Amino acid sequence: MTETKLEFPYSRTLGPVVGAFLAGLREGKLYGIRGADGRVLTPPLEYDPETGESLGTDMVPVGPGGTVVAWTWVEHPAPKHPLSRPFSFALVKPDGADTPMVAPVDAGSIEKMSTGMKVRPRFKPEPHGLITDLEAWEPV
Repeated sequence: MTETKLEFPYSRTLGPVVGAFLAGLREGKLYGIRGADGRVLTPPLEYDPETGESLGTDMVPVGPGGTVVAWTWVEHPAPKHPLSRPFSFALVKPDGADTPMVAPVDAGSIEKMSTGMKVRPRFKPEPHGLITDLEAWEPV
């Protein structure tokens, strides 16, 4: 049996919207962007998902807290998971945002997780301008 390695050897510049979002994470801040209908979309998008029109580059601060909208529990994390202990992958809607973002929640146990729970972001002590600078959300 021959092993095949599938790669996509390209790079993409982040641009002013995603770049500003990741720069905010590096600084311990969360941002969204206002959609064509006035909703605040987090993470921010370059184009409105309903109309396809450009949303510009004016970022809207959101957070710092958030609310768990939906979640699933990971009892046995794999090596590439964001945390090495049991955690939740959740849809977290930052305060001031109208859409949720997928992120890990480090609640400690499944019994401490619930839909509607309030959480706050935990940022890595040494950020690198990546989505993983938001290490996890934690219960308030």
